Amino acid sequence: MNHPSRKSPLAWSISLAGCLSAGTATAVEANSTGLEEIIVTSQLRAANQLDLPTSVSVLDKAAIRARGASNLEQLLNLAPNVNFAAGASRGRFIQIRGIGERSQFIDPVNPSVGLIIDGIDFTGLGLAASTLDIDQVEILRGPQGTVYGANALAGLISMTSQAPTAEPMAKVSAEVAEYNGRTLSAVGSGALTDKLTYRLAARTQQSDGYIENKYLGRSDTNNIDESIVRGKLRYQASEDLQLDFTALTIDTDNGYDAFSLENTRETLSDQPGWDRQKTLAGSVIGHWTGSENFTLETTLSIANSDTEYGYDEDWTYAGFHPWGYSSTDNYQRDKDNLSADLRLLSTEASRLFNGRSSWVAGVYFRDESESLERNQSFTSQFDTQNAALYGQLRTQLSEAFDLVTGLRFEKRDADYADSLAVDSNKKENLWGGNVTLEYSHSENTLIYGTVSRGYKAGGVNGRIISAFANNSNIGSDQFEFDTEQLINYELGIKGAWLENRLQAQLAAFYQDRSDVQAKQSVFDPSDFSFDDYLTNAAGGKTTGLEIELNYLASESLRLFASAGWLNAEFEDFLSSSHVDARDDFNGIALAPVNLDGRDVAHAPNYQFFTGTEWSVTPNLVLRLEVEGKDDFYFSNSHNEKSTAHELLNARLTYHGNNWELALWGRNLTDKGYYTRGFYFSNQFGNNPANGYAPEAYYQQGEPRVAGISGTYTF
Repeated sequence: MNHPSRKSPLAWSISLAGCLSAGTATAVEANSTGLEEIIVTSQLRAANQLDLPTSVSVLDKAAIRARGASNLEQLLNLAPNVNFAAGASRGRFIQIRGIGERSQFIDPVNPSVGLIIDGIDFTGLGLAASTLDIDQVEILRGPQGTVYGANALAGLISMTSQAPTAEPMAKVSAEVAEYNGRTLSAVGSGALTDKLTYRLAARTQQSDGYIENKYLGRSDTNNIDESIVRGKLRYQASEDLQLDFTALTIDTDNGYDAFSLENTRETLSDQPGWDRQKTLAGSVIGHWTGSENFTLETTLSIANSDTEYGYDEDWTYAGFHPWGYSSTDNYQRDKDNLSADLRLLSTEASRLFNGRSSWVAGVYFRDESESLERNQSFTSQFDTQNAALYGQLRTQLSEAFDLVTGLRFEKRDADYADSLAVDSNKKENLWGGNVTLEYSHSENTLIYGTVSRGYKAGGVNGRIISAFANNSNIGSDQFEFDTEQLINYELGIKGAWLENRLQAQLAAFYQDRSDVQAKQSVFDPSDFSFDDYLTNAAGGKTTGLEIELNYLASESLRLFASAGWLNAEFEDFLSSSHVDARDDFNGIALAPVNLDGRDVAHAPNYQFFTGTEWSVTPNLVLRLEVEGKDDFYFSNSHNEKSTAHELLNARLTYHGNNWELALWGRNLTDKGYYTRGFYFSNQFGNNPANGYAPEAYYQQGEPRVAGISGTYTF
């Protein structure tokens, strides 16, 4: 069942009004000179957001608090051309400009979107993205080939928690919501000595979820149960040396029971699944300014994450199928990660070319080990080592023009082995970079043009090699897949006007992808399972626009908006696993389908977010939001789509002297929408009630949820 693209007149009118007179999704505080400036820290040098020649959304602690977000997934719709896939307890697979993974099952993946939290690399581990005590979230769109390399082909998300303070403070927060939702958190900060400060934050969150399991008589099989503790120390060893230490522990034990044969929130699973993660991680970040010629910045991080993802594969109970089919699937992964980055930044004394050029030079190392056990019958080991050299040069060509050039050279060594006797080693030399021309049209306006190159390493499809090596329908070119490259061409303008009451960013881009890594699937009749694998499409092209606006209409009224338009398509791609093309039930004999010109999966043509904050009184603030998204394909292997939808959110907050209380609601109109979808062909239906007819199945998005939250600061 395909759903036509449509957008309600209400949504069109609200989004248009927002684009004409509103602002970015970032909630910022007003001061006497207008809107505050925002500093982006995830690039080679910290810079004002409006001085940075790239498309970036920045969400500060005020935006996170106003949104009531407990996890990154609840913030992603605020940024243009950013989407996510569920298929788990949370939407932890992220796509930027139509590029990114949508799931992970048996084979390891090379992520397209990087995730860094307090200098710790959590790429591919979206459950770690709690917003507890987070100061700022930065979403960079486009390849980050110079700064982050192989795991940032599509972009990067950087999350930074609040720093320790010398002044003592303590804060407790509590929240209750529908579906038995309850959250409790606490933060404390202060000085231990005149050189050592600390910050400690903790949160526990529970919810029954919004699924009712009719077979088991339970309403908590899709629950949320998450705990996180973060400790930070800042040691000001001297005037020249600052060291920041972070320790983080995460314990997530969420349920996963999301799919129903009737496409409702009522399931029949007799063995509901789970989505678990236990993490112990830490980082040390150093900043040294003791040399006249350079500043030294270093980051060392380590993380160990044990994850377990399982589900009831038949979505029903034993005996439901007359032919006795009943199955579960389970994946246990242990991922260890070590990364180190050392960076030298020039000072005024060491600028080059008669003082016209500043420079950055760095080295990077990353070692990751990932072990998998599936259903106690299959194991694999995937080890990767990345080493890189990178640098950037900024040259002032004239009073108005600057030229920025960056280059990164990376060596990657990947070893894969599994219990089915597959053994593979892949060594690659990779490179990325950027050339950017900046034009300062005025003190408050920046116009830029950039060409950047990103890359994503190739790999091996271990399960396909083992299970289908002797089948003529699976070509040898599908056992391995090649490195993907992307060239990004971008023009942008950003600035602050009307005495800094209006801040705006606009970016137009074209992306040329080669050897696009596209997920496919093949059915194994021996165990009635689908196995995913990656193959290369010849190419892809993406065209898009991104706009963010923030307008302080008065001291009591702020308007904001963001919008993205995207056209992301395949070029010269013959899909070998498109389910509409199955011609028999041997599970493999497939007629290739030409997907040339077809939109890639999880790439909606439009997205928008708009709203307002109105200070009804000096102590009472009302926030209204509307967010919307076009329909999009769920997969490259079938034609099922999500539904276009718009969601209405509201929050009413009362601020006391040292406390605040908020009433809030999300999806107030209780709009139905989908976050993940699958299609079962007539050769492998799923529901005996309709004769196993071909049909689609969807994971439901969040229904209307309301709650109350409060904070008290000592």
